[in-house]
Amino acid sequence: MGVPEKLAERMSMAEQHEYLRAGFSRRTMIRGGAVTLGAVAGGMFVPGATAQAAVPARHTAPAAATADGAHVAPFGRHLAWGNDPRTEITVSWQVPVAVKKPFIRVGAHPWDLSRKIEAEVRTLYTPAGVGASGDHTQYYLHARLTHLRPGRTYYYGVGHQGFDPAEPHLLGTVGTFTTAPAHKAPFTFTAFGDEGVGYHGLANNSLLLGQNPAFHLHAGDIAYADPSGAGKTADTGFDARTWDSFLAQTETVAKQVPWMPAYGNHDMEAWYSPNGYGGEDARWTLPDNGPDRKNLPGVYSFVYGNTAVISLDANDISYEIPANLGISGGTQTTWLEGQLRKFRAAKDVDFIVVFFHHCAYCTSTAHASEGGVRQEWVPLFEKYTVDLVINGHNHQYERTDVIKGGEVAKKLPIGGTAYPETDGVVYVTAGAAGRSLYAFSAPDTYEGHEHETDSVASFVNTKDGKVHETVGWSRVRYLNYSFLRVDVSPAPRGRQATLKVSGIAETGDRVDHFTVSRTAK
Repeated sequence: MGVPEKLAERMSMAEQHEYLRAGFSRRTMIRGGAVTLGAVAGGMFVPGATAQAAVPARHTAPAAATADGAHVAPFGRHLAWGNDPRTEITVSWQVPVAVKKPFIRVGAHPWDLSRKIEAEVRTLYTPAGVGASGDHTQYYLHARLTHLRPGRTYYYGVGHQGFDPAEPHLLGTVGTFTTAPAHKAPFTFTAFGDEGVGYHGLANNSLLLGQNPAFHLHAGDIAYADPSGAGKTADTGFDARTWDSFLAQTETVAKQVPWMPAYGNHDMEAWYSPNGYGGEDARWTLPDNGPDRKNLPGVYSFVYGNTAVISLDANDISYEIPANLGISGGTQTTWLEGQLRKFRAAKDVDFIVVFFHHCAYCTSTAHASEGGVRQEWVPLFEKYTVDLVINGHNHQYERTDVIKGGEVAKKLPIGGTAYPETDGVVYVTAGAAGRSLYAFSAPDTYEGHEHETDSVASFVNTKDGKVHETVGWSRVRYLNYSFLRVDVSPAPRGRQATLKVSGIAETGDRVDHFTVSRTAK
């Protein structure tokens, strides 16, 4: 709750901050209460027209006196697509302290940033006593840009009163983004999960940038501010400041490559609500076309070129980590089927890529496979012949053969080709972005070091606990840091369009590659 309106009229911003801080501390320590977000609604960017001004809204989070803006530099810039990557993008960033009149400048050239749009401010307050956090207020800023032109590169700078990126001495802070093309064209995207803060995450980010991706998918467990990952207020070690380090670490890539996350178990920060996603709502502005923005803010879809991408929240169906089990009441699965049906019928969509955190098929000795995913979503993936499923959760690289009905429908050796229209679905675990690695029960087998194994001992998490299984679908296993690169090649109608998928090690070496081929519409 915010400061009552009549009381707020008689209080300074600092007094309101103290009022809310005390109230938050009492509520949180007693019942794990909510953090609400103070917001100023942002405008939109319309080339050739006047930008709409920001509309002030209620402030319901702790506030603080502003600093001299000339002494404060923005950091942690990160981009995300809107509902239509051809015309919509959001630029987000942080400031370490409160500033006055934050804004973004946008233009077609770095020396022409004449369009100035006010930014939305989301203030996230975490009191001392929540995990390892000190008394900490974070300031996240967002600017939604719409009515952009497809296939265009724009220049932007973020600032506030006292810090104007259009000033000559600050032009080095200007960044770029490029909207999706209006028509089918070749492009590359990258993906991984389970990054956190540290050397390996930083090293993988450096390699990502060299792939020149159109966008990047993060399959959950983003920053690990909550290292316990059970999604409960009893989790130990939570530190909200980890996000400051994470967003600074990823800025080199995310300031110019849209960074599209799905939410994992370590992203359920139970001190923020609803359902532990209040903190994520402060940090990210993602497409809002999912089934339940309140309970499932990380569920959305977008289309880039000939490829539809769907982000899901597997916390909703996880038997292994049940903090948010059933939060959608089945609406997410219903929405998923609707999206799959729509994209399969769409005349301009050839490929469907689905990504989420918990693995459908993995032989890690840590988490292995999630029975909820197999029960709820795998039948839909097969029904609508999904082309590629990308997961995290298990900290390693693993890739399956082509699977249908829980069995190997077709062996897919390194360098092989899958035809999902007839064969089945390929699943990739790309959870080795940066956190400490797990283990396999069978030897590694990867490009140049093949060690074929007919069967691998593993298990699946079910509503009745772990069920052991012996599987034959584990085709590639690589136990070191890595990420996924996908090269998308469209084709004329009736010809074969392709996804060329590569597993890339932190060393830059390729550890896996295969092709998914489908008749273009």
